[in-house]
Amino acid sequence: MTANNSTGDLHAEGPQLSTVDIVVIAAYFALNVAVGIWSSCRASRSTVSGYFLAGRDMAWWPIGASLFASSEGSGLFVGLAGSGAAGGLAVAGFEWNATYVLLALAWVFVPIYMSSEIVTLPEYIQKRFGGQRIRMYLSVLSLLMSVFTKISIDLYAGALFVHICLGWNFYLSTTLTLVITALYTIAGGLATVIYTDALQTVIMLVGAVILAIKAFDQIGGYGQLEAVYAQAIPSRTIPNTTCHLPRADAMHMFRDPYTGDLPWTGMTFGLTIMATWYWCTDQVIVQRSLSARNLNHAKAGSVLASYLKMLPMGLMIMPGMISRALYPGLRGLMIAVMMAALMSSLTSIFNSSSTLFTMDIWRRLRPLAGERELLLVGRLVIVVLIGVSVAWIPVLQGSNSGQLFIYMQSVTSSLAPPLTAIFILGIFWRRANEQGAFWGLMAGLALGALRLVLEFLYPVPPCGELDERPAILRNIHYLHFAIVLFALTVIVVAAISLLTPPPQSAQVENLTWWTLARDLALGVKPGDPQASRRHRFWARVCGVNAILLMCVNIFFYAYFA
Repeated sequence: MTANNSTGDLHAEGPQLSTVDIVVIAAYFALNVAVGIWSSCRASRSTVSGYFLAGRDMAWWPIGASLFASSEGSGLFVGLAGSGAAGGLAVAGFEWNATYVLLALAWVFVPIYMSSEIVTLPEYIQKRFGGQRIRMYLSVLSLLMSVFTKISIDLYAGALFVHICLGWNFYLSTTLTLVITALYTIAGGLATVIYTDALQTVIMLVGAVILAIKAFDQIGGYGQLEAVYAQAIPSRTIPNTTCHLPRADAMHMFRDPYTGDLPWTGMTFGLTIMATWYWCTDQVIVQRSLSARNLNHAKAGSVLASYLKMLPMGLMIMPGMISRALYPGLRGLMIAVMMAALMSSLTSIFNSSSTLFTMDIWRRLRPLAGERELLLVGRLVIVVLIGVSVAWIPVLQGSNSGQLFIYMQSVTSSLAPPLTAIFILGIFWRRANEQGAFWGLMAGLALGALRLVLEFLYPVPPCGELDERPAILRNIHYLHFAIVLFALTVIVVAAISLLTPPPQSAQVENLTWWTLARDLALGVKPGDPQASRRHRFWARVCGVNAILLMCVNIFFYAYFA
């Protein structure tokens, strides 16, 4: 089903808004405005640290809520439900995998980032390897990926929601959505974004729980889901193929490594590589952890987000499967909470993108720029991003990207693995140097860009037609390709680093895991015994919760394997 067809089908089925619906939507926006004004008044917006990092004084609970809300954008909401409807439970692996990687963020990556006192992730790479070229490359690539894999998809899905519910012009819906979300980010900075994200998290969860309960009640409970889903056959099917038909392995998490739509090998290894990029090295996510008042608050925030990431299986994916059973062809049962998902993701991406451009690119062009100039540039960047994102929407609207989530993951798998390799080697291998990191990135970019171009030139053939795409597309799943791309980058970085001089001591000390001071790694304040005891106690609380989380995660994987 194409995006245009989806729009037509959904518009035909969409109910008219009742008075209660209008009141709920009005109350939602009023509550957002109230929280936005309150948090803007509390935030320090006149300094770079205050605007971009909330003064590095954020508590754990809004950080955790913001980590969850930032990742659950409208594109992901529609994508998870749509992919659940199309292929079953396995897509939940994208959410459950986050448990382990979020814990790695808090226990491994954030101590390094905090000790290096950075504002952006490319800034860490410059401190670790030296030079400017890798920092500039990472900043530009991150901005491009924000536009093409995050902002545009969330905008498209969110504007489609408004178009369906209100019948407004698609681009009018897009403009309305952008004006509302951009105002939060421009006015209050990261503090406002995080607090409004916490509100969006509550709204998303309450709305999703209500919808999930109604959906399960309508089909007779979870016990009926498998039987009803298996019988949900569209009126038009292609003979002798499995296209459009419910998958036989729809209720299984682990699928065949050769024939599965989401092979278990790719979901275990390739997905972990991509998830490490997103959760541990991407500015959108890490910026929230950098705003924490200390390491324990960053850890607790990751633990809270990890607990929340266990919920989408029951709140998005299974209801998406039920929507297929009740309304074959419909994509996304969760449109009632779409605006919360959309606004949380867009404000987060706008803020992090403006931070990247201002701190990494503009300061490079104007080293003597003062704080007022940097803050002004940061706000103007958001306006430019809006224009570029709107210009990209027609490409998405005309493409065969009915499963938005899969489109986003496919693009990410071609660009993110080299970045994951550079950060992991930079943190864990002291011998890695600038020459190796740069040429490893270039080699990974060349291969990833080749596949990405081929994917646009050779789209997946319609059901029933012979697949004559190049072998790199036809025979290598995008999750397996992520593994290949990661391995290639590691090999190039290692080879060139060993053939060139080692990095200087200033590029290693407190910038790699093995040279990090023990107190920094534990989140303990040196020289204050009472503070140290408190920090150790809360560090143990976070550690116990991390172990509990992993046990729960393993149980769910085993149950649905």
